[in-house]
Amino acid sequence: MTDRDLLRHILATLAYRAGKTLRGASAAFATFRAEPSSRTPLAILTHMNDLLDWGLHLAQGRHVWRDTAPASWDEEVVRFHAALRALDDYLASDAPLGAPTGGLFQGPLADALWHTGQLALLRRLAGEPIRGENYFKAEIVAGRVGPDQAAPRREFD
Repeated sequence: MTDRDLLRHILATLAYRAGKTLRGASAAFATFRAEPSSRTPLAILTHMNDLLDWGLHLAQGRHVWRDTAPASWDEEVVRFHAALRALDDYLASDAPLGAPTGGLFQGPLADALWHTGQLALLRRLAGEPIRGENYFKAEIVAGRVGPDQAAPRREFD
């Protein structure tokens, strides 16, 4: 597996795991607050999208960060998968990688994975838990970064 292959597998893992936290969320979940000063799931998802956009810019050799204002939950979910697709497409191409693999992982990708865990926790706190899963057994395939993911192989409560 090359560095680029590993980055693509990380993106597919993010699509699978984050996708599970995004699917089936109620309209009220987007604005749920665990406590008054905490970020909402919508704010977290918007930040994740900004991270993925930044990751693409870094991969292209540019350091461009933008804090975007949240759109609707549904629009941000679409944006999430589009941002994953754009970065995955770049990594799948022959274009030069303008940032170190480790930097791409430890910066934008690890941060997005961290926030995926926050969304999963917030789903539980909001009374909308997702089922746990043995992710080692999950069918995660590089390039599969859209909303359509394989069914879980081994879920548990």
